[in-house]
Amino acid sequence: MRVLAAMSGGVDSAVAAARAVDAGHDVVGVHLALSRAGGTLRTGSRGCCTIEDALDARRAADLLGIPFYVWDFSERFRDDVIDDFVSEYRAGRTPNPCMRCNEKIKFAALLERALELGFDAVCTGHYATLVDGPHGRELHRASDEAKDQSYVLGVLTEDQLAHTYFPLGTTPSKAVVRAEAAERGLTVAQKPDSHDICFIPDGDTRGWLAERVGAEQGEVVDRDGAVVGRHEGAHAFTVGQRRGLQLGVPAADGKPRFVLEVRPVSNTVVVGPKEALATAEIAGERHSWAGRAPDGGAFDCHVQIRAHADPVPARATVADGTVTVIPEAPFDGVAPGQTAVLYDGTRVIGQFTIARTVSAVPQNA
Repeated sequence: MRVLAAMSGGVDSAVAAARAVDAGHDVVGVHLALSRAGGTLRTGSRGCCTIEDALDARRAADLLGIPFYVWDFSERFRDDVIDDFVSEYRAGRTPNPCMRCNEKIKFAALLERALELGFDAVCTGHYATLVDGPHGRELHRASDEAKDQSYVLGVLTEDQLAHTYFPLGTTPSKAVVRAEAAERGLTVAQKPDSHDICFIPDGDTRGWLAERVGAEQGEVVDRDGAVVGRHEGAHAFTVGQRRGLQLGVPAADGKPRFVLEVRPVSNTVVVGPKEALATAEIAGERHSWAGRAPDGGAFDCHVQIRAHADPVPARATVADGTVTVIPEAPFDGVAPGQTAVLYDGTRVIGQFTIARTVSAVPQNA
């Protein structure tokens, strides 16, 4: 195949590109510049897509003997990922920018350009497995459950999976990847994994949002509507949060309270007991299927609501463009804006963005 290897500057993408070369493919490396004012250095394991990362990617490509390019996707990244992140928080939802980046940048904008240039597939260092099943290409979990990234890839469609290549999917552990990188002489062998939100490298999401959304004081109320505190901006809170609430009125039972809901229109944050975070039903929109759509309007599955959450057995129903999921046991602390990924065993069925939740604990309980 003619393969375009997306090289972030990290060890995973470097080894993935190396394995694509070893497999006999015609490989070209590309690094995506996602900011026109990128930092020159990373801060430990925070951030990515910096000038340092681009140089690391180029060194890896040179060692592998493959052509290498840097493509400017900064404008698309700003519009589809950063602006979406801000607007979602402004609307009181909790977005996942990694999902949007995979959906809009790596497997939409990048893949579209790759196909236009005659490439057969885009190769990345994601930990997930592709299987050619009876009904076409399927997306499955990686062999290494600790590194599995099938959740953040749940936005990929059948057409995108047909042009995707994950050489690391069957690797037993990250330690094996690092050892292989060192054996190949790749300088990124011990480079720290990036984490947190790449475009907020200092990790201060609250401060970053305050500059863009604006900090406006509002009330913190309990489930009955009684004012128990004040805040400096509802955007700084997310469902399930316990710390930083600064409540002036303690709970009657003396127990900690958690954020249950963010109401952006009234700039109000609702708090309550931990038990009230239990969610008996979720429903959402913007759904997509990672392969053939499920047969019929209802089906059994497992549902994962965070990248590292345990999958929960559930019953899903699809009707009028909305996916509704009722779990066997309540979810814990689900926020609108999160992504729910549906599984059949290790296979990803599809995903949707959560728009509505139903508490398992009545308000007067």
